[in-house]
Amino acid sequence: MRDFSLEQLERYSRHILLQDVGVEGQEKLLDAKVLVVGAGGLGCPVALYLAAAGVGTIGIVDNDTVEISNLQRQIAHFTKDIDVPKVESAKEKMLAINPELEIRTYQLMLVADNIRDIIRDYDFVIDGTDNFPTKFLVNDACVMEKIPFSHGGILRFDGQTMTVVPGESSCYRCTFRSPPPPDAVPTCSQAGVLGAIAGMLGTIQATEALKFITGAGSLLTDTLLSFDAKTMNFRKVQLKKQDNCPLCGQSPTITELVDAEQAVCSL
Repeated sequence: MRDFSLEQLERYSRHILLQDVGVEGQEKLLDAKVLVVGAGGLGCPVALYLAAAGVGTIGIVDNDTVEISNLQRQIAHFTKDIDVPKVESAKEKMLAINPELEIRTYQLMLVADNIRDIIRDYDFVIDGTDNFPTKFLVNDACVMEKIPFSHGGILRFDGQTMTVVPGESSCYRCTFRSPPPPDAVPTCSQAGVLGAIAGMLGTIQATEALKFITGAGSLLTDTLLSFDAKTMNFRKVQLKKQDNCPLCGQSPTITELVDAEQAVCSL
């Protein structure tokens, strides 16, 4: 068992007090590796909470720089960070919260040729992307590499999320077979998004990662959780692993990763 320093015992004391986490659970967190795909509205709260929780190695992927319109919801980025790569801005805040972590940055776009090499070193992946082609790419790569992940999407006042454990639960393609046509769904820049919605959903995704690592509670597997913040109605839809899923079904037709046409749009 890891020897915790007095500072670590104090830092993580509220976790250690939890019966379902304790010292063993905190040790699992410190040994864990989580990849956050996207340093935007969802990825920012996810990254900050994972850092605060003591997840020992956190990777963060994003190829964009900070813009002033991001600041309304992307809470890891400050006004001084405009024009700074998002991964570097997020890394600075994560280390300011918890300097003992290893933060790996990937300032690039995930594509079919690089995603499997990047994700296979991680225990859990969080999809905080803002476009359907990358969401499907993350799903397909994680299923092929057998890496659990959390899907999330936001638009206007709405959010939705599900957790996928390959080989055990339904995947994203079991419910949503393929990306919609480009421009079929409005983007946040076209339709808008309430800033706090990103925090609501991002913290749920971070919670799923922490639960997976520690073994506490039950995950949102085979479940699509959605909410409407205007009414504060939360809804769970039960999902089922589909035998005819083109990716994880009995006779898969998707056996290689392919880059779909990129159109920025969020759920």
